[in-house]
Amino acid sequence: MPNQTIKTPCVGLCSTVYGDLVCRGCKRFHHEVVHWNGYNEEEKRAVWLRLEQLLVQVMVAKIEVFDPLRLRQQLEARKIRFVPHQSEYCWAYQLIARGARVISQLEAYGMVLLPEFRDWGLPELRDAIDREFFLLSEAHYQRYIAPGFLKDAMGG
Repeated sequence: MPNQTIKTPCVGLCSTVYGDLVCRGCKRFHHEVVHWNGYNEEEKRAVWLRLEQLLVQVMVAKIEVFDPLRLRQQLEARKIRFVPHQSEYCWAYQLIARGARVISQLEAYGMVLLPEFRDWGLPELRDAIDREFFLLSEAHYQRYIAPGFLKDAMGG
């Protein structure tokens, strides 16, 4: 499974069907979810890159990946899907997202929590990461995407 190409950021928890402008699952914008299959490779890459940059911003403030090779080996051994060309901080997120309730020693996976998060449980940290990632995606939408939609609607 980890060697399969991941074709979409979708994680199967879409909230855009309920009217959210930013999906609470994959953090893509509503129009990106709707039009994904019509996007060319460059458009898809741009979405993937934005998601990666926002997630890395959240993750580096909470953990340190000190052994990316060990992390990758652990993901592969546990058959946790990840995007190999993305940052190891995205890999770390996949591990925490899938294994928060069963991981006891992060060091065994090549990473460690930063001091201010060392007393947090992994499920609590996972939820905080997900919330912050969503809020950054929502802020990005409001700052860069919504004004363009408004201009289009106003004929500008």
